[in-house]
Amino acid sequence: MKHILLPLVLAVAGTAVSAAPANVAELNKMAKRYAPVELKADTSALSAGDRKAIVKLIEAAKIIDVLQLRQRWSSNEALWAALQKDKSTLGKARLDYFWLNKGPWSILDEHNSFLPAQVGAIQIPLKKPEAGNFYPAGASKQALESWMNALPAADKEQAQWFFTTVRSDADGKFKTVKYSDEYKPELTRLAALLKEAAAATDNASLKKFLDLRADAFLSNDYLASDFAWMDLDAPVDVTIGPYETYNDELFGYKAAFEAYVNVRDQKETQKLDFFAKHMQELEDNLPLDPQYRNPKVGALAPMVVVNQVYGAGDGNMGVQTAAYNLPNDERIISQRGSKRVMLKNIQESKFKSTLTPISKLVLKPADQKDVDFDSFFTHILAHEITHGLGPHQTRVDGKESTPRQDLKEAYSTIEEAKADITGLFALSYMMDKGQLAGTLGQGEAAERKLYTTFLASGFRTLHFGLTDSHARGMAIQMNYLLDKGGFISHGDGTFAVDLKKIKQAVIDLDREFLTIEATGDYARAKEMMVKYVVIRPDVQKALDKMKVVPNDIRPAFVTAKALLAPAR
Repeated sequence: MKHILLPLVLAVAGTAVSAAPANVAELNKMAKRYAPVELKADTSALSAGDRKAIVKLIEAAKIIDVLQLRQRWSSNEALWAALQKDKSTLGKARLDYFWLNKGPWSILDEHNSFLPAQVGAIQIPLKKPEAGNFYPAGASKQALESWMNALPAADKEQAQWFFTTVRSDADGKFKTVKYSDEYKPELTRLAALLKEAAAATDNASLKKFLDLRADAFLSNDYLASDFAWMDLDAPVDVTIGPYETYNDELFGYKAAFEAYVNVRDQKETQKLDFFAKHMQELEDNLPLDPQYRNPKVGALAPMVVVNQVYGAGDGNMGVQTAAYNLPNDERIISQRGSKRVMLKNIQESKFKSTLTPISKLVLKPADQKDVDFDSFFTHILAHEITHGLGPHQTRVDGKESTPRQDLKEAYSTIEEAKADITGLFALSYMMDKGQLAGTLGQGEAAERKLYTTFLASGFRTLHFGLTDSHARGMAIQMNYLLDKGGFISHGDGTFAVDLKKIKQAVIDLDREFLTIEATGDYARAKEMMVKYVVIRPDVQKALDKMKVVPNDIRPAFVTAKALLAPAR
């Protein structure tokens, strides 16, 4: 969800960060862009063993926070420690906003620093380093690429692999270091906590996953535990480890540590089971040249709805994740697809705190009634489903590759936009077939709700700022659909949907994204981004009105706190 070198023109809600450090009033104003919510989940039905296990998992997640801080920037932990020593009002405000962003750069303000250029002996860059702490400080992208390309195939794969860092040896030469060695002390503690949780639970699938994931932390081989996570069927639903690559803004290769400790919402999960039955049908009808479609989509890919108890690391930084689609390992996706997890209590909080007030600003009164939670919830589901659809293997110059490797730093933006628009296409397709009659309904009224909610939600996404892959992807969609007439600007900062044009516009845009990924066309992806990843004047009018609306939520994990209390 991160940065790329493109024109960034957005006045986000609140105070924009400048080169000068933010004062207390500015920091408090920036923090208020995240609406505080108490995140609750019902754990009353958990067995005694699962209650013990979930406490251990929350403790493990707290270690994930520390690991992600280190991955984000080499001096992050030292800065965090220094900020904790400052007990002044300014010091507390700085520490609070640092923790919200997991670093000294404001996510909603183009990753500009909100701290002084130096805190103690720590020099703070004005912008978040694109390389994070995955590559040697100061190493150029060109130098790293040249080194990687000169390696034997197996070594190159490891250098570009999710779970390795690149470091400099004593002679200044690059070398690959496994996460299991790079983060050995923390991963050893994590493994021990997961083993304790595995011993406590009475659920066989959770026990298996936790045992295998504990082993993976020490061996650096995550494949078996990822397959076990795909099979996880338990009241306690946990995601813990290195997954998303957004923090590696240099190449998009390296996975950041994150944790989601959840309890399953079985009632909602059962409602969603029918989507899995249509995966191959949706793949077979994508607006894409048939030669690029996958004839064997992983039909067994599970789909669950959960309520979050605790989030950590990359799973609790800035804008909160409403759903996720994992793992990202193409070996698993090609065999089994991917698992989709919907965080219902997060989604409900976002809808109430951000989307509802935004819709009242960017839509005419007559259209506001068409914004509803079911459409919002179901499109997030569709977004996650369609991450698993479309091309995952490519052939470039006769060699096997993947869209992630081909599109490099452009991949995250294109993939998030593809999932958005393919999800919209899929829901429209299923509506036409009458497959969503019991969920969203059918006919013009249901379509109007779907597209109008998506339109309003687009402004919620742009409200985050264009430093995020999702927001950059939404800028492409918003501008393209406006150009095609699917969306209409009234010129006063309000917008509407043209039902006569929106379907074809969605199909055309979806075809473009899918083809870019299928052909690994890096130049075409960059060209699209340069053209559309901008905030145009009419859109800016709407964003200007949204300064009073929180950008997102900031959860207080009250259920986790209650669970931990007896353990202390």
